[in-house]
Amino acid sequence: MASQNEFFVRFWGVRGTVACPGPATVRHGGNTSCLEVRCGGRLLIFDGGTGLRPLGHHLDANGPVDADLYFTHTHFDHIQGIPFFSSAYKPTNRLRCWAGHLEPDFTLKGVLSEMMQAPLFPVPLSILSANISFHDFTCGETLTPFSGVTLRTAPLNHPNRATGYRIEYQGKSICYVTDTEHVPGVPDANVLGLIAGADMVIYDSTYTDDEYPRFKGWGHSTWQEGVRLCDAAKARRLVIFHHDPAHDDALMDRIAADAERARPGTVVAREGMILTP
Repeated sequence: MASQNEFFVRFWGVRGTVACPGPATVRHGGNTSCLEVRCGGRLLIFDGGTGLRPLGHHLDANGPVDADLYFTHTHFDHIQGIPFFSSAYKPTNRLRCWAGHLEPDFTLKGVLSEMMQAPLFPVPLSILSANISFHDFTCGETLTPFSGVTLRTAPLNHPNRATGYRIEYQGKSICYVTDTEHVPGVPDANVLGLIAGADMVIYDSTYTDDEYPRFKGWGHSTWQEGVRLCDAAKARRLVIFHHDPAHDDALMDRIAADAERARPGTVVAREGMILTP
């Protein structure tokens, strides 16, 4: 039985852009974005990248699933695990899917349906036999998935828009801020407001400051900007996330060492890692 005070995040996918399994990424992981957050036994999932596939196998081995799945956005690296999410194929399971970046032009169900249709995919979204509902909200709203759990949301600077989340439970907070691009020298007011005083900030750290000028306009940030934002917002722990597929384990180790010197306690996310706020 889960404790009512239980609050943690487990990383099932930590990469951005494209999955990159192999010997060069075996320690940090090659799956794309997917987080499991537990609040007193309640399950929240954030993003449906390729990490959603192993999460499904883990969930199905432990009984019926009742979960809310929140998308930051619907670029392919954040939704490509949906057709391979085994929990979505079991009629005994319940899944509520949420997105805050699509209205008024699109809906979450419509976007996922277009992904799962010929000639892109051989079976339609309707093949998923779990009890699934789809919900579009306006980014900036505050959501209450369960009693005692609050989700604050804020817009992020990313092509086609994206949503940042702040999960609050039992006086603690975890912020999930990916995919977003900063403007050098101008801290993002939306991000600062979302992460103010947070216990944990999981931040888009795709590039380093040295790399960033070559990728300006691509919609991503740096771990150094994460440090600057967390310092300015007086947030406690920074978690480096959404690793570039070109960043192998050796480079991620160097980033971890540099980040520890810059802001002691900073963590580089790895698949399988469990962190508590």
